[in-house]
Amino acid sequence: MCGISGYIANKNFLNENAIKNTLKLMKKRGPDSQNHFNFTTKNKDIGLLHSRLNIIDINKRSNQPFFFDDYVLIFNGEIYNYIELREFLKKRGHFFKTNSDTEVLIKSYMEFGEDCVNQFVGMWAFAIWDKKKNNFFLSRDNFGEKPLYYYIDKNNFVFGSEIKFIKSICKKKFKINQNQIYKNLFLGYKSLTKSNETFYETIINLENGSNITVDLSLNLTKKKYWLPKLNINKKMTSQDAIEGTKHYLKESMRLRLRSDVPIAFCLSGGVDSTLLASIAKKEFNKKINTFSIIDKDLRYNEEININITNKNLNSKNYKIFLEGKKKKFLSRIKKLTNHHDGPIATNSYYIHSFLSEEISKNGFKVAISGTGADELFTGYYDHFLLHFENQKKSKNFKKLINDWKKYIYPILNNKNLKDPFLYIKDNEDRSNVYEEKFNIKSYSTKKRNLKFDEINYCGELLRNRMLNELFNEVVPIILKHDDLNSMLFSVENRSPYLDKFLVEFALTIPPNLLISDGYQKKILRDASKKYISEKIYKDRIKKGFNSSISSLIQIKKPNDLDKFINKNDPINNLINIKMLKKNINFDKIPNHLSKFLFSIISTNLFLENN
Repeated sequence: MCGISGYIANKNFLNENAIKNTLKLMKKRGPDSQNHFNFTTKNKDIGLLHSRLNIIDINKRSNQPFFFDDYVLIFNGEIYNYIELREFLKKRGHFFKTNSDTEVLIKSYMEFGEDCVNQFVGMWAFAIWDKKKNNFFLSRDNFGEKPLYYYIDKNNFVFGSEIKFIKSICKKKFKINQNQIYKNLFLGYKSLTKSNETFYETIINLENGSNITVDLSLNLTKKKYWLPKLNINKKMTSQDAIEGTKHYLKESMRLRLRSDVPIAFCLSGGVDSTLLASIAKKEFNKKINTFSIIDKDLRYNEEININITNKNLNSKNYKIFLEGKKKKFLSRIKKLTNHHDGPIATNSYYIHSFLSEEISKNGFKVAISGTGADELFTGYYDHFLLHFENQKKSKNFKKLINDWKKYIYPILNNKNLKDPFLYIKDNEDRSNVYEEKFNIKSYSTKKRNLKFDEINYCGELLRNRMLNELFNEVVPIILKHDDLNSMLFSVENRSPYLDKFLVEFALTIPPNLLISDGYQKKILRDASKKYISEKIYKDRIKKGFNSSISSLIQIKKPNDLDKFINKNDPINNLINIKMLKKNINFDKIPNHLSKFLFSIISTNLFLENN
């Protein structure tokens, strides 16, 4: 894992000491070595900057920018199948001087051209300067695990792993994107990544599974190279689905356990992360070290399940207790908001920063997490309601409803999830996506007409929503914040559920197999029986990686908010704070207002910084 940045620019466009200052900012992403290469051709300045975190072939021979023949590469991420690709390329006549995936990447480009990305299993954001073509070829991985931002005008093109790198290189000022600010506050995090917008008007987020080429005349061409499709195998049995899931997940883990440095596991009490740690131990005989967040709020406390897993795996567990972190909230959220180049979307990603910090403190440079399982295998309570719409004509429909009423209805806290016929009555209802029924918009001082939109991936309602969550709503935000939190502490984050072969297989599973017997994520639960405790794979309660605002700050009465927001702060131009104070029950702040308060504080800090 590393940091990259670069540019094609006019001579007077770059900030003074741009390279020096940008490399300094990139240090956290890659503390092990820093280099740059810059030159002038046809009156354009070309630059490539790199900051390296040593994971594979930690020898300096693999430092970047990496040169070979007419190509210069800077690369952030991992090509997990580099060993297999290297053997293939050797048979095609290529020779290797390193053991790195970096050299495999550049020689794959030589062999396959821009189609090289279809050969990779991994996560990446890279840029190759092609001296023959006088252009940059840039690519971002299938799921967007690794970030890549860019700015382009009629004379200049600048890119980087983080927005602050682009700002550091450019002389110009960047305006705040007010639409993104509004969406973040009043529509929530699921609205933020439906387009390639960022919190700055002219800085663009390259979409997942996309390549771009940019030449000296700044002609930019974008290509989507991968987008999976729903391809139901109607003959598939439940056992076929279970065995297929185990096969592809084990193969994903086999590749993602490749590292020349120690690996840690982020462990909650749920199936997703527990299964990954268990496969690593029981299939690959890895020594397991786990890191967990513990919240004393029983709505989010998963310590019992965490203890069961650690005992089962004989793993060393590092626990981070939120209760002891309250005094440092304000200084930490300021630091994180600045580092993330925007508000922190929810308190989950604030909490995640403690995991990354603890992992780094204990000498680990790679962390594995369970991101993506919910969106592949049905992990949310809303998925039940979507599933009922899909199965309304099936002979099993009555049992599905009865099981839901028996097992799920009693544990639901969100009243908007308690109507099993929500989507049957109106399959276009999306009020649960932005939680509009909580009427957060009533606190807005300005009205903006921003409507819900989603991509039409397929005709099946549940799968279409899951694909939107995977590529446009939930996972992209998780990946953004996971990357920035991890890189702040020089840790690489890996997500084995985000494997293109596993995803393509999951999209062949018939919908009727996804939810049954009052269990969402039924196939993954059944696939986990060999590996994890029955207590965990049978646990229907989804607590999620979350906490209440009261676990993070001391807030028991309205005036406690004044520690974080005063009457002169910019957030008052957007939100009626007085009205909000009046309406909150501070004895027990509901989850939707807890999230809203956190968002207000973080957004206010971002606006102050900018």
